[in-house]
Order: sequence, then structure tokens, then C-alpha cells
Amino acid sequence: MKKKLHPNIIWLAIASLFNDISGEIITRALPLFLAGTLGISTTLIGVIEGIADATSSLLKIVSGKLSDRYKTRKTPTLIGYSLTAVARPLLLLTTSWVIPLVSRFFDRAGKGIRTAPRDALVSDSVVAEDRNRAFGIQRTFDPLGAVIGALIAAFAAKVFAEGASNTISTHTFTVLIYIAAIPSFISVILIAIFVKNILAEVPVKSEGNVPQKFKFRSTFKKYLAVLFVFSLGMSSDAFLLLRSFQAGITPSEIFVLVAFFNLVTTLSAYPAGMLADRFGKKQIIVFGWLFYMAVYIGFAITDSPFIISILFVAYGLYYGLTEGTEKALVADLVPSYMRGAAYGWFNAIIGISTLPASIGFGYLWQEFGPQAAFGFGAGCAMIAAILMILFLDGKKLAISEE
Repeated sequence: MKKKLHPNIIWLAIASLFNDISGEIITRALPLFLAGTLGISTTLIGVIEGIADATSSLLKIVSGKLSDRYKTRKTPTLIGYSLTAVARPLLLLTTSWVIPLVSRFFDRAGKGIRTAPRDALVSDSVVAEDRNRAFGIQRTFDPLGAVIGALIAAFAAKVFAEGASNTISTHTFTVLIYIAAIPSFISVILIAIFVKNILAEVPVKSEGNVPQKFKFRSTFKKYLAVLFVFSLGMSSDAFLLLRSFQAGITPSEIFVLVAFFNLVTTLSAYPAGMLADRFGKKQIIVFGWLFYMAVYIGFAITDSPFIISILFVAYGLYYGLTEGTEKALVADLVPSYMRGAAYGWFNAIIGISTLPASIGFGYLWQEFGPQAAFGFGAGCAMIAAILMILFLDGKKLAISEE
């Protein structure tokens, strides 16, 4: 019988659920509104998403290191959620691409501030053998919130639609932003009241009580390098929405697909953690990346609304397999007192690559069509999977702490 997890795991998961309800409404509605109503190009949408993610990457490194140095995980986590909650209502002022860029920048900056300390807090709140389970729970509640958010958005887009049903009007977009603001602020309240700060003790030398030094070992650096290669082809999911929109699927129907996509992620996240315990994290990550490659190939070669709908929903399995597992592997590669910095670098590598990935994807789409863009993403996934197999020994990944 598995023992009860620390309350932090549950409260952090619930806070993530409410934040994802809000985030799903915002991130799914925004590109459809920009492209369908304001006529913003795919290249510019790629710039907005790329800059928003990439400029927050340095904050992920800094916040992780500061949480290690000052022995607080909760404070930067709370600040990050708060900044996101304040940034999202700025979209009510949208008349061009400028306000979305500002709002998305501060939204993702909030994510940059909170992500590494929150992940480190999850790791610090459980013993090593429960780590996959803890991240599995986190990855179950995240997409569950996204399912709820997508269904709310689908209902609101249908009820408050104005004019053509295949676009999101300014009125509909405004209603969605007001709705999204509520759960975002709830997540801040939950973190402030219920989450407790926990930090593993730093090992010290016996002479002079001097803190032990540690440098990331080569295996962790190789892991980051392989992640960077994969992430170069992992553009914003906004382009999957635009591909579905291009195929003739209406916004309310897209929100329903998003709900099913997140449901697949929700149902697969926890089993993926157990599979990683049994077969190894490396194997599950490689399989997830190859699955991603197959889905992107499908998006590249078909224009069928039915097939695109199936691919969109199936895409959720990639997230369920990899997100929690990739984070759990980080904890295996570094000692506990450096996890804040490690998760900072982990998230930063993914964020930094998002800028060239999203801009490049948007450019390839605009100049050569979606086939070239999705084909490039599939190619990066294949190369990363091969590198993971060749250069990371799955039997020697875990590090033992003294």
C-alpha cells in the first residue's frame, strides 16, 4: 500500500488545475482571434508566442537558483502565479498584436518565475521512490484543468457568438477573458494559504561546515542538449489550432477537440509515470517523441477535418507520456540541493528554443505551407529520439546522493 503524499503535492496540483482552466481559455482563443478576426499573419503570431516564451527563459534559471540560495520555493511560486493572474486581463485592451505580446510576455514571465521552484518543491515534498507518482499527479491535474477550460470556452464561444460561427468576435473574446480571470486568481489564493515551503538540507563538509560544491555532470548536460534539439521542432500549439481552423473546423468545435486532447493527456499522465518506473524514463521519453513525430507527419500530409480531429486528440498522449517523465528524470540526474537550478536550466532550454522554433515554424508555414513546417518539427523529433538512444545510457542515469 502506497503511503500518503505530502499535502503540498495535492494543493500544488489543485492550484495548477485552476490556473490551467484560465490558461486554456486564453491560449486557445487568442490565436484564433488574432488570425480569424484581426487578420494577424502566422509569422507574427509565431513571433508573439516565441518572444513570450523565450524572454521568460532567463527568469526560469534565475528563480531556480534563487530558490536554492535563499531556501524558499513557495515565494517565487506565489509571485509567478500572481503575475500571470494580473497579466491575462490585459487582453481586454486588444486591438492589434501589441497588447497580446505584452500580456503573453508577462503571462509567460510568471510561468518562468514559478516553474523551477514549483517543480523543485514537488521533488522536495516526496521521497525518491514517490517522485514519479508526485509528478504524475501534477501532470494529471494540469490537463484536467485544461479539459474544463476548453469545455467552458467551447460553451461560451457557442453561446456568445456574434456573426459568422467560424470566427471569434471581439465580444466573444471579451467574455472569454472575463471568465478566464476568475480561476487564475483562485490559484493564487490556494498557493498563498495552503502550500508550505520545504527545502532539502544542503550537504556540508565536516571541516569548517563549508557547503559541498557540485557541478552538473555530463549526463545532465547531454540530456539538456538533446532536449534542445527536440524543442527546436516543438513550436507553439497555436499552430495546431490554426491548422484545424484552416481545415474548416469552427472555433467551438476546436475547443471541444482541445478538451478531448487534454482528457487524453489527463488519463495517460499517471499511467506514464508507472510505466517509467517499470521500463525506465528514457524509454518512455523516446517513445513519446516518436509518437510526436508521427502526429506531426499526419498534420503535414492531410487536410481532412476528420483526420486532423483524430490527430489533435491523439496528440494529448505525447504530453501525457513525456512532460512528467522528463521532469522526473531531471531529479534523478542532480542532487536535491541543486534541483532549483537544474529545473531552471531544464525549463530554460525548452523556453529558449521556443523563439527560433515558433518564428521558424510561422515563416515556413507562410512561405512554403504547413507541410514544410510540420515536416520540420517531425524531423527534429526523430533526430532527438536517436540522440537520446545513442548518448544517454538508461542504466546509468540516476545519481546517488551522499
